[in-house]
Amino acid sequence: MSAMTRKGPHPALRWSLLALFGIFFLTPLLSMADFSTRNLIQGGRTGQAWKNLFQDDALYSAILISLGLALFTVVLMLLVLVPTMIWVRLRTPWAKGMMEFLCLLPLTIPALVIVVGLKGVYDWVTYFLSYVGLGESALALTFVYVVLVLPYSYRALDSAMSAIDLKTLSEAARSLGASWTTTIMRVVVPNIWSGILSASFIAIAVVLGEYTIASLMGYTTLQVQIVAIGKADGTTSVAASLAVLLLGFVLLMVLSLFGGRGRRTGATEDPVAPAPSVPASLSPRPQPGGNNHP
Repeated sequence: MSAMTRKGPHPALRWSLLALFGIFFLTPLLSMADFSTRNLIQGGRTGQAWKNLFQDDALYSAILISLGLALFTVVLMLLVLVPTMIWVRLRTPWAKGMMEFLCLLPLTIPALVIVVGLKGVYDWVTYFLSYVGLGESALALTFVYVVLVLPYSYRALDSAMSAIDLKTLSEAARSLGASWTTTIMRVVVPNIWSGILSASFIAIAVVLGEYTIASLMGYTTLQVQIVAIGKADGTTSVAASLAVLLLGFVLLMVLSLFGGRGRRTGATEDPVAPAPSVPASLSPRPQPGGNNHP
C-alpha cells in the first residue's frame, strides 16, 4: 500500500476542492444578495426588498401559511409514518417491501398527474374542512404534502431504524410492562432521534420550496406568491427566494450539528455494548422484604 493510499489526498488538494465547491455554491447566493439590495431606479444600495418580506401583507401571509404547512406536514408525517414503520418491522416484516414501494411511489409520478388524481378527492377534503373554517385555506395542502415528502422521510427513518435492534428494544420494554405508546415514545423515538430530525428538516425544505402542486390547485403559498411578486418587483422576489435558501442551509447545519454530536457521543461508549437501551425508569424495582439477589 502506497503512502498516498495510507495518508489520503494531500491537504492542499482537499482545500482546493473545498474552495471550488464553495465558489460554486456561494456565487449564486452572493449574486442574489447583490441583486436584492440594489436600487434599480435611483442606483446604490437599499434594504427595502428585505423589509418588504414583513411589510407586504400578501407576502407575509404567504410566509405564515408556508410555515404552518411545514409544521402540520411534519407532525402528520411523523404521526403516520413512525408508528406504521415500527409496526411493519415488528409484526408484518413481509410487508416492508410493499410499504417501501408505496412510500417511494410519489417520486415516479409527475406533480401534474398527482394534482389531477387528487382533485376529486380534495373536493371532499375541502368540503369537510369547511366545517372547521379551513375549507378555502392553503393549509388543506397538508395532506398532499405528506404524500409528497414520504419518499425522503421514509429513507431517513428507515436508515435510523436499521441502525438499532428494534425488536429487542421493544420486547424488552414490553416485558417490563410498558405499553405500546410508552415503548414508542420513551424507547424507540430516543434511539431514532437523528432519523426523525432528518425526516423533519427534509420535509420542511420540500414544503417551503414546493410550487407546482400549490399553483395548480389554486392555493397561495410562499413560492406561488414569490412568482407573482416577481412579475412586478424582482428584487423582493429574489430576496424572498434567498431567504428560503438560507433557511434550508440553516436547517442542514442544525442537522449536521445534531448528527455530529450523536456520533461523538456514540464514539465514547463501550464498543462492545450496544448504544440503544431501555430507560432505567422501565426497569423492575426491588420489592421490599423480598430476595432481590439473582
